[in-house]
Amino acid sequence: MNLDEFFKKSWQDYIEITPSAKRIVSLLEKEGEVIKNDHIALRTFSHSKVKMDIFSDYFISKGYLKKDHYFFPEKKLNAFHFEHKEDFERPKIFISELDLGAFGPSFQSLIFELMEKIPLGSTFEDLYELGNPWFGDLSFKDYELLRTKSEYAAWLAVMGIRANHFTINLNNLKKYSTVQKINDFLKFHHFSLNTVGGEIKGGPGVFLEQSSTMADKINMTFSDGEFEVSSCYYEFALRYKREDGKYFQGFVANSAGNIFESTHLKG
Repeated sequence: MNLDEFFKKSWQDYIEITPSAKRIVSLLEKEGEVIKNDHIALRTFSHSKVKMDIFSDYFISKGYLKKDHYFFPEKKLNAFHFEHKEDFERPKIFISELDLGAFGPSFQSLIFELMEKIPLGSTFEDLYELGNPWFGDLSFKDYELLRTKSEYAAWLAVMGIRANHFTINLNNLKKYSTVQKINDFLKFHHFSLNTVGGEIKGGPGVFLEQSSTMADKINMTFSDGEFEVSSCYYEFALRYKREDGKYFQGFVANSAGNIFESTHLKG
């Protein structure tokens, strides 16, 4: 699977369970905007079968470089972002990993049971094709148990290995080239925004300003019935130039920590 195939498949999988994203693109294109993707995000567990290094190996083999490290102690997450070393038009990749060692035996046992569905020695391409091989055996009761400890884990347990979100590069827009303008546009069209830490995260002082919608809600069939869960969300990023005149390409941990909550199932 080359990079073009990966991004094409990722986008199709994403809009199938995130119809709001497809609608946002349509609305912006009607306004004459050209959409450019700033980055995508992937989530995983610190389990040997799906650990972040497996993801890293794929992207590094495709010309990406591992860049900055981010740590989210409250959410028990580690993350890195990746940038392509030659093709600067390629979207950045943000990969996060839940530290299973930070949880108790019952939580770990449930995740380890899900991992039994994954063949040993699976590559990232294998994992991406599998998507979510463990979901059919997951009960809503167990999903709710995961949620009490980690919304991130619950989301990953039902959504599997897929792009968690895409991100519109606001620097490439004309009419909606600020976070405030895109937020006003989204609210006018009745999209729900993530307000954790404020509707606008970051700012010129940290060279990155962001916002995001709240994840769509979809019905999924568990082993004990059909229930509503969160799928994916759309993010919006405006990058500022640093003192050296180059645009900041990294991420801001505090902002990213708040944006993680876009997939939280409220209530």
